[in-house]
Amino acid sequence: MNIKQYLDSTYLKTPAQAGLTFDENKFVVEGFIKEAIEEGFKLIMIRLDMVSLAKKMIKDANSKVSIGTVIGFHEGTNSLEDKLAEAKQAIIDGADDLDFVINYEAFKQGNVDLVKKEVLEGTKLALDNHKIAKWIIEVAALNDDQIIQISALIKNVVIANFKEECFCSVFVKSSTGFYKTENNLPNGATIHTITMMLENSSPLPVKAAGGVRTYEEAVAMIQLGVKRIGTSSAKAIANGAQSNSDY
Repeated sequence: MNIKQYLDSTYLKTPAQAGLTFDENKFVVEGFIKEAIEEGFKLIMIRLDMVSLAKKMIKDANSKVSIGTVIGFHEGTNSLEDKLAEAKQAIIDGADDLDFVINYEAFKQGNVDLVKKEVLEGTKLALDNHKIAKWIIEVAALNDDQIIQISALIKNVVIANFKEECFCSVFVKSSTGFYKTENNLPNGATIHTITMMLENSSPLPVKAAGGVRTYEEAVAMIQLGVKRIGTSSAKAIANGAQSNSDY
């Protein structure tokens, strides 16, 4: 198993979140991009304002690393218009994967039509531009029934509106890694949540993000059936080391 081809190496902190200046944070991002190129990870996942930088570095290195960015991050409550505008800019800048934070708060409040519309429009924009769409459902903010229901909702929208050959390009993704839980409860992927997602989103692929901190945990997720793993410690995981990261 080439585990590196499952790993989306991730750095999504803003300068304020990292306690850094813009230039210092950009230096960290450059380090993550360089590492992804050197290690041959599947993808580098970064903020929208760093996508063009990644595109240049990857092109200059003649690398095959893909570029992903997040849309509506991290609360997911942005309007559909704002999310589509961000996604269009990401496409212009050279992103390959668009990881949308679904409006899970609207879903919890029963506004299912709003959620269906954003899944439809966001997925259509991605697929029309030959990009991959991932829908982050933020499992830590949902109970088991809601995880099952929202995974099935995404699947049903995609099956009803897109051709079967497109299904592999629309993921259901567990977490942003930024959701604040109480009592140190997991805020990312667990075997329990991923199993529910896999059972209810199939045939769409699943990305396990947040909480995968060791090689063994990554392998366990892959054996369950996930196709991507989001982590800020891709190199440590690939090399069999323990990650101390919270994402």
